[in-house]
Amino acid sequence: MNLKQNIFDLHKQNEFRIAYDHDLADHQVALKISSMLPSTDQPIIVVCIGTDRSTGDSLGPLIGTKITELGLSHFYVYGTLDEPIHAVNLNEKTEEIYSRHHNPFIIGIDACLGRLKSVGHITIGKGPIKPGAGVNKELIPIGDMYITGIVNVSGFMEFFVLQNTRLNLVMKIANTISNGIFKAEALHSRKQEMNKLLINKDITN
Repeated sequence: MNLKQNIFDLHKQNEFRIAYDHDLADHQVALKISSMLPSTDQPIIVVCIGTDRSTGDSLGPLIGTKITELGLSHFYVYGTLDEPIHAVNLNEKTEEIYSRHHNPFIIGIDACLGRLKSVGHITIGKGPIKPGAGVNKELIPIGDMYITGIVNVSGFMEFFVLQNTRLNLVMKIANTISNGIFKAEALHSRKQEMNKLLINKDITN
């Protein structure tokens, strides 16, 4: 089953958008993600939604696999090619995340469909991701912020469009987002360390 959302439903004020092949796109993605993460000690959970049974829908698990292989030190990753998160197990996996992590900050990641001129763009925004909206599925929203990759054009036979999306494009978007998350974790870790140093300095003074 495909978990899609239509980019027309996602468009919000303050939403960040960049083409995957823009100069330093992964760095820009990292800066945006880092700026939206909490300054508290909340665990950061990356939930990558999708399935490799459909090319267009494989963006999420591809990202989950890539960032797992990169070796994140502080972020927790759910949803990979080996263990995808999709319509059938989304509720179960969401319950698992909340049982394992106290007060998590969740980054929801999914592929989506949009206008022709938007294909290849990455969007980042505040609030939950709404999987299934683009193909008329009622699934629970999840996340405190979302990252989406626009993999193809919406408006007609979405299931067919997703299944016939070029893997080359999906892989390139996945690479940019994965590198951005990896860099964002490093930025976030440095910020947290600086905050701790400042707190300790205030205490000692």
